[in-house]
Amino acid sequence: MRSKNPEMMKKIASFAESYYMANGRSPSTSEIAAETGITRGTVYKYLVAMDKAGMVKYDGCSIVTSITDKYEPSVSCVPVCGSIPCGSPMEEEENIDVIVTLPRTIFGPGELFILAASGDSMVDAGISDGDYVVLARQETAEDGDIVAALVDGTVSTLKTYHVDKKTGEVFLKPENRKYDVIRPKNSLSVQGVVRKIIKDPASAAAGRT
Repeated sequence: MRSKNPEMMKKIASFAESYYMANGRSPSTSEIAAETGITRGTVYKYLVAMDKAGMVKYDGCSIVTSITDKYEPSVSCVPVCGSIPCGSPMEEEENIDVIVTLPRTIFGPGELFILAASGDSMVDAGISDGDYVVLARQETAEDGDIVAALVDGTVSTLKTYHVDKKTGEVFLKPENRKYDVIRPKNSLSVQGVVRKIIKDPASAAAGRT
């Protein structure tokens, strides 16, 4: 990584602090880009470099400086990362569409992210096509958790995580009888555990009919 302009680093840190004090959350990369005149991608590279240098703490979403660290935020800065299939697994590339804020009193602490559900394999768990699921980013899960998982290193899906008590085999169970259980051939990596479901208005209305 090329060395970064120290003055730009200071400008980004100063803006992050003033923005937080005014809005109660960290600015997004788009907001920093608009303030500083550099691109979103360049902002991200600066924040990563600043984190490594100890100027700020940056987890890919929130920015914590020596000043804002004194305050306990009431909201979490959460990326909306595109869609995830609720049917047969398929290749998905994580793309951050937008950054939103969620109240910690409702959604809890930790590093959160949001995915749009696609398909109908989780309808019996109350997740319909078009719903948004809020997940805590973690690599472990308990039996019965609904997870976003990477299957065999290439495909991602949203399913219920289970461990066979007799064999120790890990598998993913759809919550719709027309779909088969997914048993990984080589590996299964948990990417996040569902914490809350935000219903799509259309699917919620359909459920009432």
